[in-house]
Amino acid sequence: MINEETTIEEIVKTEKGKKILAKYGVPCLSCPMASKEIKFLKIGDVADMYGLEKEKMIKELNKK
Repeated sequence: MINEETTIEEIVKTEKGKKILAKYGVPCLSCPMASKEIKFLKIGDVADMYGLEKEKMIKELNKK
């Protein structure tokens, strides 16, 4: 189950996860610096930093 503490690395392991993060405009997917930090970046922190709809995004990531 994905929550605020789940790392971006864990989420992008699936095609669905990549698509949802892209849909919500998570900039880490195209950021060269993030590729080095992706193991440590938590989705909740990234959403807060960029003003993204955290709860809505996490809910969608957890849908089957």
